Amino acid sequence: MINFANEKEEIEMIKIILMAIALVTIAMLGLATQILLKRGGKFPNTHVSGNKHLIKRGIHCYQTQDRMEQANARKEIDFKDVKIASISKAGK
Repeated sequence: MINFANEKEEIEMIKIILMAIALVTIAMLGLATQILLKRGGKFPNTHVSGNKHLIKRGIHCYQTQDRMEQANARKEIDFKDVKIASISKAGK
């Protein structure tokens, strides 16, 4: 525990801590007013997939683009038409 020289310093430290807690509480309530007061309020979707303008331009997040490219790669390879060449013996 911190040793204070006198009671006055201890009271000042407690005041500072309480003011900091009050300030953080006010900030959190300020950030959450729309969520708390609006019926059905929720955090805004800030992900790339939630932006209409990016969707119109065909821009997706990395994971979505990777999933799409993996699906395209699987479609392009058709193993039904692959022909295996016959292996000839080395001495003939």
